[in-house]
Amino acid sequence: RGAVPFCGSFPWPSSGCTPTAPRLSCSEDSTSMDAMLQVSRAQSRCSGSPPSPCWPRFFGCSPSFRRVTLTKPTFCHYCTDFIWGLAGYQCEVCNFMSHEKCLKNVNIPCSCIAPSLVRIPVAHCFGPPGHYKRKFCTVCRKSLESPAFRCEVCELHVHTDCILFACSDCRQCHQDGHQDHDTYHHHWREGNLPSGARCEVCKKTCGSSEVLSGMRCEWCGILAHAACYVVVTPECTFGRLRNMILPPSCVQLFSRNFSKLHCFRISENLHTESDEGDDVDGSTQGPAKDIQISTDSSKQTLKIFDGTDAVKRNQFRLISVPRIAKNEEVVEAALRAYYINDDQQEYELQTFTQQALLSDDIINRNDAAEDSNLGSVFRESVPEAWIIRAKPKDQEVIRIYPAWLWEGMAYISLRVNKDSTTQTVIKEVLPLLGRQRMVLDNQELILNRLEDIRKISVRQMNQTRFYIVENSKSTVQVNIFVGGLPPQLSPEEYMNILKDELAIKTNVVSLSHVYQAQGAVVLEISCFSEAERIYMLVKDTTVNDKPLNAVVIPDVMASKIPQNCWPLLVFVNPKSGGLKGRDLLYCFRKLLNPHQVFELTNGGPLPGFHTFSKVPSFRVLVCGGDGTVGWVLGALEEIRHKLVCSEPSVAILPLGTGNDLGRVLRWGAGYSGEDPYSILISVDEADDVLMDRWTILLDAEEPAEGAENGMAEPEPPKIVQMNNYCGLGIDAELSLDFHHAREEEPGKFNSRFHNKGVYVKVGLQKISHTRNLHKDIKLQVDQREVELPNIEGLIFINIPSWGSGADLWGTDSDDRFEKPRIDDGLLEVVGVTGVVHMGQVQSGFRSGIRIAQGSYFRVTLLKPIPVQVDGEPWIQAPGQIIISAAGPKVMGRYVRKQQRRKLNSGGGES
Repeated sequence: RGAVPFCGSFPWPSSGCTPTAPRLSCSEDSTSMDAMLQVSRAQSRCSGSPPSPCWPRFFGCSPSFRRVTLTKPTFCHYCTDFIWGLAGYQCEVCNFMSHEKCLKNVNIPCSCIAPSLVRIPVAHCFGPPGHYKRKFCTVCRKSLESPAFRCEVCELHVHTDCILFACSDCRQCHQDGHQDHDTYHHHWREGNLPSGARCEVCKKTCGSSEVLSGMRCEWCGILAHAACYVVVTPECTFGRLRNMILPPSCVQLFSRNFSKLHCFRISENLHTESDEGDDVDGSTQGPAKDIQISTDSSKQTLKIFDGTDAVKRNQFRLISVPRIAKNEEVVEAALRAYYINDDQQEYELQTFTQQALLSDDIINRNDAAEDSNLGSVFRESVPEAWIIRAKPKDQEVIRIYPAWLWEGMAYISLRVNKDSTTQTVIKEVLPLLGRQRMVLDNQELILNRLEDIRKISVRQMNQTRFYIVENSKSTVQVNIFVGGLPPQLSPEEYMNILKDELAIKTNVVSLSHVYQAQGAVVLEISCFSEAERIYMLVKDTTVNDKPLNAVVIPDVMASKIPQNCWPLLVFVNPKSGGLKGRDLLYCFRKLLNPHQVFELTNGGPLPGFHTFSKVPSFRVLVCGGDGTVGWVLGALEEIRHKLVCSEPSVAILPLGTGNDLGRVLRWGAGYSGEDPYSILISVDEADDVLMDRWTILLDAEEPAEGAENGMAEPEPPKIVQMNNYCGLGIDAELSLDFHHAREEEPGKFNSRFHNKGVYVKVGLQKISHTRNLHKDIKLQVDQREVELPNIEGLIFINIPSWGSGADLWGTDSDDRFEKPRIDDGLLEVVGVTGVVHMGQVQSGFRSGIRIAQGSYFRVTLLKPIPVQVDGEPWIQAPGQIIISAAGPKVMGRYVRKQQRRKLNSGGGES
């Protein structure tokens, strides 16, 4: 009983104290306290585990090392140096390779004990399998030569058949109501460091392309050797990005019953699209990657199940043993296959027939009398499928984990017997943890609970942990954003729709926010099971032939955000920029708090703005093309009055084809693989500039095309927002043809080069067409009529960039007009004579025809004409178009020249 024993020398980087016995003389809590004992199994996909700080992990059992003969060049996993000679020391469980001289200093946890050293498991967020070059599995430490899994929140990589054994030590990104820590320790992750990584302590290279080595903090990003990271100050300050990261203590999310993909709003369909064509089996059943069906006549391959649950799922591990092997040798190999490093004397093997898979009628071949003549060896006649079981015990040692922050040791070991109950265990544990009085009436027998878990799975039993926590009643509050509803309805009407379509329970569900203009509501739910039911049902529900969408929304506690912190709200369009958005989503979730990164294809920008609605000061980063930027800025304009920070500054990471706004603000012509860390630094260092926005009122006076006998009602007035430019005529016609081509074959439009090629092809097809646009429209600027020259296109420009960087207005001085600026409250009106003229402008040989400059415009359409606003085209029916200045100007982030050079050089950490 007491502290967990370890052999060797072990560091304590996460707790800030030395490896001595836990302090049992800390101040006692004299107040009355209820306590309860909880049992939780740390499973790799367990989404209900409350997050907690990641505790230090140590290499536990040196006897697992054995001397091996080296047959190929090998590197030490501790110091990364080459192992000279023919002998090295390898862990039989996790394949850790070491010099003899390094063996006594090893402080990296073995895969068999790492889960027990994490105070409260935080599950990883694994997407579908993919191919990851030059990466290593954190479980078996071997290279990822085959399809593997990657955590979308941290840098954990595992093989498909190692995923069940991955330590659930993902980043704690939010609170769940039971814990509230304002101090953070480094969250160390081993290996897979970037090339050129340098140690924070000794300043030498700490990365390796040969082995899994080196340490990286998942929050602040500092890098260190395995031998050096122990001297790093334990407290993490979030590093250079501290002013942009949303601290986990400021985010609350009750995540029980929801997977990590749901909690972090990660779309699985994006991974499916990108991995399409890969013939990958993501299941964990079948042969392990190392053990193939043996062709050696002296060997036999056995299927090993670890309990009834594995039998029902047909999930097994393969081991290879000699044809004649001792029972203990087979048990040891089976335990090693399941990363269990216990004494093999405490386990036994049981066989089953094929019928046993269905009936669970397990025959214990080891204890059966008729098998006594087999002795303690396995022979060829022995069945190939076995179940490993833990032998019954009269007493066991269990681990008790305190749920409150307690420095010193991760857990306390306690021996229990057949008479031990929950109440007796709590009475014995509380004094050891520095707590005393408790009130509890619970007579559950501990061994009975362990016996039930043992039958389900030996692996789960080995990872079973007991928590002792205060029995405080916390209020459950799950927030779900529901979009796709009809707009402009009352809260009562929205509630009636939800009652009819989702059969919601009004006693546990209420509307906390209603966005009438957008047709969206936020549900506040006080029941986990009801929240899960509603979330899953929304995805299969349509209202007025429009599918609904649901997003789990965290609660940001704005009062806890530190001063001088401007959290960055990130929007990413994963379909922009040749699907580069998917990689950016992963990078930004890793560098920031995942709860501040939003995928625009999952509910649009409104869920993100709602999440940050109470944050007093924040910034926005939009990753996408000009259309994506306009989408986000339009949503910002619509709900600006509901935000505490009504005018956040907006930075742009251009991923589209034109990226004209990104060019003007000096973010470049398009993203080409720059370091995401450097991009975030540039966002933080950029200057704020004001930028005009314009409102366009489209009022059709005649029915739309296709109306029968012209008896249909005219189209209702429509209002759109403009940031860059608005085009009528040939410019919009080319955009419309490109839009139709992309809708027909969206899979081909995955690169800017291809997209521009399609634009050129469409333009060549229109080169001989004449339209005489000046005869089909009338223009009025600031209440005065303007005579139009002979043109085929009329363009209103707000920024000095058009058509992928062309200067349509030109640089020549003109006494008739003022010098254009993006914040002068004026629009410039330019005409083009056709496709050839547009090509000359984009080539830099000519500029457009300057027509007017003003702040209020009325355009009269005499016939249907193509119109495009910021790259979004359509056919506009005859009528009026009124362009006027919008409300407050937008605050953009403008990159200075020196910052641009730094960004292009890719400087900064990874």
